[in-house]
Amino acid sequence: MDRNETICNCMGVTRGEIIDAITAGGLTTVDEVGEATSAGTGCGGCQEIIQEILDEING
Repeated sequence: MDRNETICNCMGVTRGEIIDAITAGGLTTVDEVGEATSAGTGCGGCQEIIQEILDEING
């Protein structure tokens, strides 16, 4: 898992930024990740990947 991998190309948000936001804020939904990082709020094409990251972290 590369923390520097860009997950949201529209907003330039990396996997590491998403992971940090989820763990620091106890985030559980794609919308919450979007509010915290802007990821997934552009075209929405990365929302499935964001959900996968949420599932990995939150079980």
